[in-house]
Amino acid sequence: MPSTKPRDVQVFPIATDTRVLRSRSWARLRFEIEYALAKGTTANSYLIEGDKTALIDPPGETFTQIYLDALKERFDVTKIDYVIVGHVNPNRASTLKTLREIAPQITFVCSNPGSINLRKALEDDNLPLLVMKGEETLDLGKGHHLQFIPTPNPRYPDHLCTYDPQTEIIYSDKLFGAHICGDQVFDEGWQAFLEDRRYYFDCLMAPHARQVETALEKLSELPARLYAPNHGPLVRYGFIQLTDAYRQWGKQQSSQDTTVALIYASAYGNTAIVAQAIAHGITKAGIRVESINCEFAQPGEIQAAVEEASGFIIGSPTLGGHAPTPVQTALGIVLSTATNNKLAGVFGSFGWSGEAIDIIEAKLKDAGYRFGFDPIRVKFKPDDVTLQMCEEAGTDFAQALKKSKKVRTATQPATSVEQAVGRLIGSLCVVTAKQGDISSAMLASWVSQASFNPPGLTIAVAKDRALESLMHSGNKFVLNILKEGNHLGLMKHFLKPFAPGQDRFADVKSDTANNGSPILTDALAYLECSVKDRMEVGDHWLVYAAVEDGQVFNPDGVTAVHHRKSGNHY
Repeated sequence: MPSTKPRDVQVFPIATDTRVLRSRSWARLRFEIEYALAKGTTANSYLIEGDKTALIDPPGETFTQIYLDALKERFDVTKIDYVIVGHVNPNRASTLKTLREIAPQITFVCSNPGSINLRKALEDDNLPLLVMKGEETLDLGKGHHLQFIPTPNPRYPDHLCTYDPQTEIIYSDKLFGAHICGDQVFDEGWQAFLEDRRYYFDCLMAPHARQVETALEKLSELPARLYAPNHGPLVRYGFIQLTDAYRQWGKQQSSQDTTVALIYASAYGNTAIVAQAIAHGITKAGIRVESINCEFAQPGEIQAAVEEASGFIIGSPTLGGHAPTPVQTALGIVLSTATNNKLAGVFGSFGWSGEAIDIIEAKLKDAGYRFGFDPIRVKFKPDDVTLQMCEEAGTDFAQALKKSKKVRTATQPATSVEQAVGRLIGSLCVVTAKQGDISSAMLASWVSQASFNPPGLTIAVAKDRALESLMHSGNKFVLNILKEGNHLGLMKHFLKPFAPGQDRFADVKSDTANNGSPILTDALAYLECSVKDRMEVGDHWLVYAAVEDGQVFNPDGVTAVHHRKSGNHY
């Protein structure tokens, strides 16, 4: 159910001369994969008052009015000297334009790529700017001598962190964030936020693991005690642990021996959102993504990535019936570099016709490349269902690469240990879940009762399953327990490969549980469950859930059991 709480702005002092303005929404704001947990968000902005005043990272247009009202209520905006912008996007431009109208004395501070984006977003080539390339500082007085650390990545090529040595705070912009809404300003009990921070990392940072590692090295040189990110609680109590976790999560990605080169440009941000969803689907399947924004990458960088990669995916907007010049250049490099035994993919967003996608597809087909998924065409801004489809397409692409790399399969002899593990017997079930317009299902046999009071169970969910994104803490699902002698039809249905976005429940009898998830009416019994926790275990997530309701359809039936000869495959 959507939250009925109104949006508001929470203002709180966090250090000497420093306050945070937390624009809060308990409902999900935008159709981007990073918001998929639907726990609301905070858009954090910061005000430093020295002899001069700096405002850091005003929020996007969703909060423009309530944010400026809260700011004007507590501070004379005509005294703001600088607005520091960690990254520029069209959504934030609305607030910056309004702020400039009421405070024309402001000078904007940003990175060099940010200056280009900011002039374009505010439609002003004469915008008063301070461009920070890494060595410049800004003295606000009272000891607030700000330092600036460019931390670019393909998704945010203008990304800029700010450090205040007076308070030892790193204003980390997109780094170390999480989409959570609540009253808690700092991260007391930081372990409770770790799952949300991991999901945020997997969505936004995992495709840029190499750049994240570089950013961490830069930030490690600063004697800091607090991360002040754009989203979620400020990181004080779990500062060391979250820094270490970022390193560990980044190494998990960068250590993968199979790589996909994801090459794209984005005119209005929509193609980048689609790229983000595809990348998430690839990385969750255990394949590394080398994400390249070809508007900012050098030809040599594109060529090196394509040479190293086992597959490549090209994304483009359509401008004037064509792909923009940077994409055309990148396509030329790909065609001259990549052998045609490498797996290919094409995607793009457009406003009217989408010719760029057709042009790229045709050239790759003519060159003899195989495609890991059908070309993805997104008109205007993608919605939840489209993003889920894109994520599933990315996972399909990764799985096709794994097969082409000739990893061990079920047809190869299993070791004695794997044969023994295969004798572990589990009830044969189908897990079903629905969140908003997105639904999914999977066949499961790694299921076990875990607690009496409250009744609870555990399910092992492979990281590359489409259902995995619906199995986070707080999500609801139904465990459908299959009946021996009546299970083969459902088993075959849910074992077959589904195309990205395909309806899993077509041609099966189903009803709707109280928690909104599908019930398979041909099952022996069902349990309505709520995810309470999950733990990373190798290539799976171990999900613990509390049972909230259920029913046995056939009291005389016997539970179907999955007998396996080997433990090295399902």
